Amino acid sequence: MKKQGALYGWLACVSILFVVYALVNNYWIDPEASSFLSHKTGSKHELHLPIWLNVMYVHVAFACLAMASGLLNFSNRIFEKSRRFHRINGYVYIVSVALVVLTSGYMAPYATGGKISSIGFNALNIIWLFITITALIQIKQKRMVQHRNWMIRSYAFCFTNMLIHLITSLFHLGFGLAYVSSYTISIYGSIALLLVIPEFIIRMNFKLRTAPE
Repeated sequence: MKKQGALYGWLACVSILFVVYALVNNYWIDPEASSFLSHKTGSKHELHLPIWLNVMYVHVAFACLAMASGLLNFSNRIFEKSRRFHRINGYVYIVSVALVVLTSGYMAPYATGGKISSIGFNALNIIWLFITITALIQIKQKRMVQHRNWMIRSYAFCFTNMLIHLITSLFHLGFGLAYVSSYTISIYGSIALLLVIPEFIIRMNFKLRTAPE
């Protein structure tokens, strides 16, 4: 239990720091997304900046809400104190994910790197929504362990933006690859990692739960 608590503590630190960073960066430091938009190339769709920015603000807000609500629902202490809160907060998470996917679908055609990147984002959105709905179906069928495992898989996708930026920086700044190519690689690389990493976490979580005190 102590190891599980430590793992949750690390998750909370990373999640909170990323939420703070996303909110400060997108609503205060660079509300016009000038730095991000400066790299956009390859799109055949005309970008209507005011509309795109408003969609982006909604996207960021609900991405942060999904990360926060998901984090709260992984807390065993909160679950034990109020299952009703856990259930309501779960629906907040699902609605937040749906809105993130919806807004991402709007922004996908304008993605840096053009059509290849757009396809990657659409694939990512479909996978995330499918996994989240599967988690909901599992709890409706009273399958608690399967529900938690699918939620772990779903919550991993809250870190999509973080992974994309990390992988882009690795290839662009670390290996000197062109930014557009680095960004496109990062989208597909993130999908692969977001599918693989949760499986290791699920296995580790199982070992921690079954390990003798």
